[in-house]
Amino acid sequence: MHILIIHQAFASLDEPGGTRHHEFARLLASRGHRVTVIASPVSYITGERAPLAPTGHSPHLRSKWGEMEGGVRVIRASVYAAHHKSFFHRVLAFFSFMVSSFFTGLAVKNVDVVWGTSPPIFQGVTAWMLARLKGAAFLFEVRDLWPKFAIAVGVLTSPILIRMSEWLERFLYRRADGVMVNSPGYLDHVRARGARGATLIPNGADPQMFDPNDDGKEFRRAHELKNKFVALYAGAHGMSNDLDVVLESARLLADEKKIQFVLLGDGKEKPALIARAKEMNLINVTFVDSIPKSEMTSALAAADVCIAILKPLEEYKTTYPNKVFDYMAAGRPVALAIDGVIREVVESAGCGIYAEPGSPSALSEAIREMASDERESRRMGLAGRAHLERYFSRAAIGEKLIVLLETV
Repeated sequence: MHILIIHQAFASLDEPGGTRHHEFARLLASRGHRVTVIASPVSYITGERAPLAPTGHSPHLRSKWGEMEGGVRVIRASVYAAHHKSFFHRVLAFFSFMVSSFFTGLAVKNVDVVWGTSPPIFQGVTAWMLARLKGAAFLFEVRDLWPKFAIAVGVLTSPILIRMSEWLERFLYRRADGVMVNSPGYLDHVRARGARGATLIPNGADPQMFDPNDDGKEFRRAHELKNKFVALYAGAHGMSNDLDVVLESARLLADEKKIQFVLLGDGKEKPALIARAKEMNLINVTFVDSIPKSEMTSALAAADVCIAILKPLEEYKTTYPNKVFDYMAAGRPVALAIDGVIREVVESAGCGIYAEPGSPSALSEAIREMASDERESRRMGLAGRAHLERYFSRAAIGEKLIVLLETV
C-alpha cells in the first residue's frame, strides 16, 4: 500500500511533540508499505519555523531527497506561522495548512489510503478531498473530540461556528471509509454522529525507547536537581493543562525542601506560568524548554514521579493522554489529576495515585505520599512498565493499525 498521512503537527524523534505517527509510519514502512507524510514546517509545540528546502521537503531530510530513516517521505507544506498568538491566528494557521497540504497532496501519486487526523479537523477535509480525487480510501483519525473539547474549555463560543463545526464533524465521520480513535472514551461519541465503523487504536508507547533503571544523571546535573525528589510534568503548557494547579501544589509543598517540581515543555500559557511562579516565589519550581522525543528518555529517567493533569471537565474523562503511557514506559509512577478512562488504566496497572482534578491539595498530597515512600513509588513505576509492555506497547498496537489499514 501507499499511505498518505495529512498531519500538520507531525513530529519525528528529533523534534518536540508527540511521535505516535512517526513511530507508526516507520513500522508501516518496515513492513513494505510506502508512507508519505504532509506536515507543517512550523513546530506545533514551540512555534519555531524551519525554512523549506528547495525541493519542498524538510531541510532535515534534504540529503535524502525527502526520505527519512525507515523509508518514510515527509513533505513540509507552507503554513501561516503565528498559531501561538491567539485563537484567530490559530484558525488562520489551520486553514492555511488545509489549503497548502491539499495542493501539495495533488502531486503525490498512486495513493491507496489517505489518512487524515484531527485536530485540527480542517486537515480531515484535505484528506477527504484528496482521497476522493485519487480514488483512494479515506481513514479519519480522531485524536480528541473537536469541537466538543473546544466548546467545553471556552475556546469556541460562537453559536454559528459551533453549528458549522459540528456539521463538519458529522460530515467527515459519515464519509470516512474507516474511523480510528485513540481512546475507548471516544467510541460512543463518533458512532452517535454517524461513523459507520469505529476502531480503537489506542495511544501507547515504545518501551524500548526507555530504560527504567536509568537515573537521569545528565538531566539532573544540567538542571541542578541533585538529591531532589523530582515531580516532573512533561507536555504542552496550554489552557487545558491546568498547570496553575501544579504551581499551587508546589506552594503547598514549599516546606518539603527535597521535592522539586519540573515543568518541561512549551505552549501559549508558559510565559504567564513563569511570571506567576516568580510572583509566588516558588523556588521549588523549575521550567525547562521543550526537548526532542529522543531526549525525553533522559528527562523521564530523572523523575521520581510524573504528573498528568487536565482541567476538571467532564469531557476530559474520555481521554487517553499519550504522556501517561510514556511515563509508564519509563517505569515512573504517575500522579494523575485526570478522571475517567485513563484513571482506569493507572488503577488497573497499580502505577500511580489518583488526585481529584482541579484540587491543588489533592495533587500535593499524592506527591507528598510518594516522596515519603520512594521504595513503594519505585514499585508502582515498574508495575506501570509491565502493564504497558503487556497492553499498550507501540508494536502491538501497530499490528492492529496494519490490519485496519488493510481492511480499509
